Amino acid sequence: MNHLTQSLIFAERPDPTILLLRLNRPRQRNALSAVLLGQLADALRAARSDESVRCVVLSGDERAFSAGADIKEMQQDGFAALSDPSRQVAWDIIAGFPKPLIAAVRGVCLGGGLELAMLADILLVAEDSVLAQPEITIGIIPGDGATQRLTRIVGKSLAMQMVLTGEPISAQQAVAAGLASEMLPASELLGRALAIARVISNRAPIAARLAKESIQAAYETPLSAGLAIERRAVRYAFTTDDQKEGMAAFVEKRPPLFSGR
Repeated sequence: MNHLTQSLIFAERPDPTILLLRLNRPRQRNALSAVLLGQLADALRAARSDESVRCVVLSGDERAFSAGADIKEMQQDGFAALSDPSRQVAWDIIAGFPKPLIAAVRGVCLGGGLELAMLADILLVAEDSVLAQPEITIGIIPGDGATQRLTRIVGKSLAMQMVLTGEPISAQQAVAAGLASEMLPASELLGRALAIARVISNRAPIAARLAKESIQAAYETPLSAGLAIERRAVRYAFTTDDQKEGMAAFVEKRPPLFSGR
């Protein structure tokens, strides 16, 4: 197993085309300190430029995906703990990661932890997961995107309920609300995430990036602008070697071999 500096993120390659990143602050239930966020951003920055990486899976441990922001940092530094420029850069790198990103959530996923999970393209939850935006219980509100992303994903009423009460929802509720795509037994969670990653990794990498970009536009632009982005993306896809290989393989009734070009 390879690991990054200070081991707050463990990086593994379960498959030549898949990068598995594990949050590793178990005693703090993977609280998102500035150092942890910086290491995660560094890992994704490296994965972005590594052509061998076609999909990334992000997980915590069996107790927690992440309990949220580091409360000790916030108590000590106040709002500066959230507004620190390096922290904002790290969040922007994570949010802007262009390759498919899957989050495998087990145990608690609270506050900033849920905000991090919502940056994934596919969110899987274990049956024992508990998801919440509990910031109001300590006198603040979500500050890393939940008031916007959660509302877009689950709708106004449930977002208001979660943010105004701070009360958690179950894994089953998360799937029903569209926050997660699948709920699995805890023992099957990571295996399922890696299985999906393998399927994605066998698809055309440029097309995967274009698809991610186009779907994200649905949350960030009016319909007309999103459709224009989609049209530009599909036009570009038709210029790639992978498009020629994919269609040739279909006609020749063989599996395609995508090069990412």
